[in-house]
Amino acid sequence: MSKRNRIRNMTVEQLSNEHRLLDAHTFEYERDDGSTQVLNREIYHVDDGATGLPYDPERRTVLLVRQFRLPSYLRGEEGWLLEAPAGFVDNAPPEERVREEIAEEAGYRVSEVTRVFEASMIPGCVTHVVHGFIAKYSPADRINSGGGLIEEGEDIEVVELTIDRALGMVANGEIIDAKTIMLLQHLALFGLR
Repeated sequence: MSKRNRIRNMTVEQLSNEHRLLDAHTFEYERDDGSTQVLNREIYHVDDGATGLPYDPERRTVLLVRQFRLPSYLRGEEGWLLEAPAGFVDNAPPEERVREEIAEEAGYRVSEVTRVFEASMIPGCVTHVVHGFIAKYSPADRINSGGGLIEEGEDIEVVELTIDRALGMVANGEIIDAKTIMLLQHLALFGLR
């Protein structure tokens, strides 16, 4: 029997669709012991994304971008986060979108990207899946100053760091973005090849 059959009588109420769709779901859940429990969950529907960490194995550097994030600000933090370039997939292959995001946000053209993960970042309440990549770059790959797209509200600073400095910033809480931490840890575990 499929575990999907343990979910029954689901009702859905749309709560908002201003920027992204937010639904309230009520359903019967059959527990492992066979009893049934009625559960309520709010689900935020967010399109899948792609993120890429450009790294230079010769100079042992990575490219990150710093941009304002309202949720971080609302938590009482400064609000400007260091992150790997990222964006929504928008019905394109993730490999293609990550190359475009690295060019738009960081100003570098990368040709080869390597898939590192596909991850649900907040699986309890958000449908969003992130496709993570690493990509080699060199100073010769720079095509513009980066900074993102004004029409998307982006005002991005490009930051080049040594991999050791970036990992130190994870350890001391200066880099708190999960997708970026995962990509940096991948480089730390598997090396800059």
